[in-house]
Amino acid sequence: MKIQWKPGTLIYPLPALMVSSGATEEEYNIFTASWTGTICSDPAMCYVSIRKSRLSHEIISRTRCFVLNLTTEELAKATDWCGVRSGRDYDKFKEMKLTPAKALMVNAPIIAESPINIECEVCEIKELGSHDMFIANVVNIQADEKYINPETGAFDMEAANLMAYSHGHYYKLGQEIGKFGWSVQKKK
Repeated sequence: MKIQWKPGTLIYPLPALMVSSGATEEEYNIFTASWTGTICSDPAMCYVSIRKSRLSHEIISRTRCFVLNLTTEELAKATDWCGVRSGRDYDKFKEMKLTPAKALMVNAPIIAESPINIECEVCEIKELGSHDMFIANVVNIQADEKYINPETGAFDMEAANLMAYSHGHYYKLGQEIGKFGWSVQKKK
């Protein structure tokens, strides 16, 4: 038997990303986001939803770009800290000893310690309610070469020790249980 709950946000797990923005070193900022994801593969597009009151909302509304930085078990503390502290009060890069590096296609920093940095240009800001959705084109991806499989050229997600967010908690990702299409794959 199932019980009924009021409508809410129970689509979990989600990525736990650090979103970096800022056109100059003086305004570089990071915030933690889980309300983010892929919305189209061709062209490559994604989104991030941001509260209107946040400093990053101001910065990204003006600069029209941001970087989604995937997070790892090693970045767990920084990921949480950047989500509960305001860039109005702290230099988050400095406080968490993170390295800002230049994005190649957008005017925003990447987080060098992140295994994957997804550079995004905003094409639309959709006003919703508590959050605005920043819809963006993915214009470049930087991947840490130490996670690239030399035989396949693919990024090794498992080796990167990525983490996820689920209903107020962070989790390391578990063991692979299959790959896309495995349920219908012909046996060799």
